Amino acid sequence: MRVLVGTFRAVALIAALSVLTACASGKRLGDERAELGDFLLGHAIVVEEDAVRGPASRKAEPGAWKESLESEMQRRFARYQGDTLYHLGVAVQGYVLAIPGIPLVAAPKSFLILGVTVWDDAAEKKLNEKPHRIIVFESLSGETAVSSGLTQSAEQQMRNLSQNGVAAIERWLAKQEDWFPPKAVPEAPADAESSELDGDAQVTDDADTRPAAEGDA
Repeated sequence: MRVLVGTFRAVALIAALSVLTACASGKRLGDERAELGDFLLGHAIVVEEDAVRGPASRKAEPGAWKESLESEMQRRFARYQGDTLYHLGVAVQGYVLAIPGIPLVAAPKSFLILGVTVWDDAAEKKLNEKPHRIIVFESLSGETAVSSGLTQSAEQQMRNLSQNGVAAIERWLAKQEDWFPPKAVPEAPADAESSELDGDAQVTDDADTRPAAEGDA
């Protein structure tokens, strides 16, 4: 708990200094990451019971983070249709859902702290023994430039942070080069190869059986 409190202070300081006040939006899915190779999402489980609400934050309703993050993981990772099954476990460690503040003076920023664990189904083991910590801020927009506490509901803030959080998980997974085997390249069907050979043979046969021209005798 003490470590997390220190993290809250550090993140809040960063936001206050405007060094990092927003994340690239995770709303757009973009192209699949080739680095994930033969990835197929199995279970995507979110636990939120131990989440710490930071200072100057709205309260998330019980089950709200779980619903928001699990829905977003399905949306983002459903694009990957490989043959190797992986499970994602995500713990909501802490959050701030900005409350209304005085613009440019006390305009708090929303952020989310996650702990992520990946399970390899075939190997029946965790790929990272210690949960990987991810911290994301709300995306910068016309609504959040002043303060999302003034312009968005708690549900909208959570959706924004969930999109950015899951996009950050995808980027982190793409950096784990040894975890995901490359996607298999489909082989040409045997019937197609046989057809091609039969066609070549037919051309040869036709050429051999042409009637000889008068001058060939």
